[in-house]
Amino acid sequence: MALILSSYIFSDFGFRNTALAQQSVGFREYIDTFDGYSFKYPQNWIQVRGAGADIFYRDPYVLDENVSVELSSPSSSRYKSVEDLGPPKEAGRKVLRQYLTEFMSTRLGVRRESNILSTSSRVADDGRLYYLVEVNIKSFANNNELAVMPKDRVVNLEWDRRYLSVLGVENNRLYELRLQTPENVFVEEENDLRQVIDSFRVNKVSA
Repeated sequence: MALILSSYIFSDFGFRNTALAQQSVGFREYIDTFDGYSFKYPQNWIQVRGAGADIFYRDPYVLDENVSVELSSPSSSRYKSVEDLGPPKEAGRKVLRQYLTEFMSTRLGVRRESNILSTSSRVADDGRLYYLVEVNIKSFANNNELAVMPKDRVVNLEWDRRYLSVLGVENNRLYELRLQTPENVFVEEENDLRQVIDSFRVNKVSA
């Protein structure tokens, strides 16, 4: 599970840039026939290479708004169904634990607050079962972590993000589409972002 649930963080200031959030005017579709998945993304988003994911797109204006796909290794995984992860609530706890592991910081005075907002399952129009997990994570940090007196250590919100993960299984592999966005941007773009989430499909690959 830890292999697939990896994170892609590019900026910590996106939550302050609501004015830069761009409403999309349409979508493009990414289709990977080799690995077997597809999804739609806002047409103004740009691909970032070398991000560690199988594919990664981000908003050119809100730098910490992005979508990516990861999948388990075909040689080391034998998934038959997304239900192998347990029920949606259990899968949601696994997703959140992995997020928090990824966001562990060695800086003094950094604190994370997290909450599972929802977990659900659905059978899409391709007849396959998918899990959807939504979480919120906030990061707080002291402005002067080396200060001796508590009054000199003021805690500030660094970022406040929504994470949406769609999990599906095909070809004996676990696929995850992960969408990251600042919470205030999510409020403005929720309809578009849910179309991205709802578009994710896994497909059978010919041997």
